[in-house]
Amino acid sequence: MARFKVEISGVNTAQLPVLTNKEMTQLFLQYQSGDTNAKEKLVEGNLKLVLSMVQRFIYRTENLDDLFQIGCIGLMKAIDHFDLKHEVRFSTYAVPMIIGEMKRYLRDSQMVKVSRQLKDQSYKCLRFKEEYLQMYQKEATYQEIADELVMSIKDVSIAMETLQSVVSIFEPLFSEEGETISLIDQIQDPNNEIHLMQDRISLEKSLQFLSEKEKEIIFKRYYCSKTQTEIARELDISQAQVSRIEKSALECLKKNL
Repeated sequence: MARFKVEISGVNTAQLPVLTNKEMTQLFLQYQSGDTNAKEKLVEGNLKLVLSMVQRFIYRTENLDDLFQIGCIGLMKAIDHFDLKHEVRFSTYAVPMIIGEMKRYLRDSQMVKVSRQLKDQSYKCLRFKEEYLQMYQKEATYQEIADELVMSIKDVSIAMETLQSVVSIFEPLFSEEGETISLIDQIQDPNNEIHLMQDRISLEKSLQFLSEKEKEIIFKRYYCSKTQTEIARELDISQAQVSRIEKSALECLKKNL
């Protein structure tokens, strides 16, 4: 299970209090008698319950702070509606309400809608993956997941992809001195024929400024992937001469591109 940061939504999870059953009963009696301070103590004393529910959905969202706060809303609803006459532990009563709020939040905030069947497959894959990790202390391969769940590797791959969070193409990746680079800046279009044609025309014009020997060396170095030593042997010149001619040719190309 992944480790959580010590502080989540401004709450130090390492120092969360835990109430005994006797303390819980006393606080509920006080709260139901009109003591609002008792409700605050009940919330604080059950935040670890919310945190444990957050861990169930760790692979479904990156906004753990938001999910924790939503879980707290479910906790407060459970406190408001809990009746000591139920004769059940508060945690038993509260868990379904906390999970219900979290699931509703995840469903409403999902940018890409996924079919129920695909969701079921993804959760089965995730459950097996977690069990496999606990048993063998290593990640299960897609082939092992497919064999266990009687699915194709392609279906496993698609199911696992639905668990990934959607990222905006305008998401900032790097920022320095006022210049921000977004994801869209890193995405290249392999079919951008206009840019390819412009580059080709510029390169052809720049090559016209090279001598025949410079063209030959550039061709052998960067098209045929030959070493300077191999070229020197073929042209019957020294490796130092090849290096000097190559350097001069590259400077010429840079200048004229």
